[in-house]
Amino acid sequence: MRFDTRAVHTGNEPDELTGAVTPPIYTSSTFAQAKIGKTKGYEYSRSGNPTRARLERAVADLEGGKFGLAFSSGLAAETAVAGLLGHGDHVLICNDVYGGTFRLFNQVFSNFGVAFDRVDARDPESLERAVKPRTKMVWMESPTNPLMLVLDIRKVAKFARSRGLTLAVDNTFASPCLQNPLKLGATVVVHSTTKYIGGHSDLVGGAVVTSDRGVYDKLKFLQNATGGVPGPFDCYLALRGLRTIHLRMRRHSENASAIVEVLSKDRARVAEVRYPFLKGSENYRVARRQMSAGGGMLAFRVKGGYPAASRFLESLKVFTMGESLGGVESLAEHPARMTHASIPEAERRRLGITDDLIRLSVGVEDPDDLVEDVRTALKAAVPVP
Repeated sequence: MRFDTRAVHTGNEPDELTGAVTPPIYTSSTFAQAKIGKTKGYEYSRSGNPTRARLERAVADLEGGKFGLAFSSGLAAETAVAGLLGHGDHVLICNDVYGGTFRLFNQVFSNFGVAFDRVDARDPESLERAVKPRTKMVWMESPTNPLMLVLDIRKVAKFARSRGLTLAVDNTFASPCLQNPLKLGATVVVHSTTKYIGGHSDLVGGAVVTSDRGVYDKLKFLQNATGGVPGPFDCYLALRGLRTIHLRMRRHSENASAIVEVLSKDRARVAEVRYPFLKGSENYRVARRQMSAGGGMLAFRVKGGYPAASRFLESLKVFTMGESLGGVESLAEHPARMTHASIPEAERRRLGITDDLIRLSVGVEDPDDLVEDVRTALKAAVPVP
């Protein structure tokens, strides 16, 4: 079956007992045993839950993987993957990552003896120079958060394989609908299901997908041992979101492209636009090879620095100023002072997360309303005679 059909049906098959087209939500924390150790597949909901199992199967299928695991948040999913590492191990992390990912390695796993270096994953020589004897993993995003860099997953995967390294790819921005890193050579794919998978800003969750049985067994142990699992209702909401992800991602991409066109033409107010499918950009050729559409995320630099960025954000009417992304509603935020504030200022500036940078999560509203909102806010932010 093709992706759209699988998105609607995988994990949402009619209930075996009643035939209900929408499967029930299993809220039970524990399950009856006929004899000691004889169960019907479930014993305690931290270890396994029927609603969660449906979500895990659905996400794995849509990512083209064999095994899926659901978690209570994207960072809980990342924590499990980082848990594959031990004291003295070393990780290569692409320069531009979500602030919470940087914080996890910099302020949590560093306390357990896990070292890391940030590298420009676009440059194979940079990766080679950064490898150490105890390097075990490469961690990357594509597109990246918030600079919207598109990294060549296949090229990084080839490098990782040649060194015997695990490649973990955060695919949250693209979603399984637009990109499948496992098919490009990744070992593990990570998602914040809070975002495009859920799609309605009404749940917090995470997921990990892999086709490596050994990696899955370790992650499954960590899921149960550390207990960062989602509740059944959040799993149900994520499953519901998956049923329309193919429709939503098309509209997200169309609307984002319309806004990118407006921003690109306003050279009096906009210094730079970053979007995977922006023709002529350094991202475009790679994005066309590994993504089926540009997605709903974009970033741009407004002329006038922080004062102009602040005026732009505060002048928006349809877009809501807020963190997070991937919902049906449009959101706008200031990475340097919001989502990436946990990164030290000097490091932010080195990476290019400056005070003139704005990130947009473009929703599924009427494109004309969104375009008009951006145009009006730009005029308020940067008055041009």
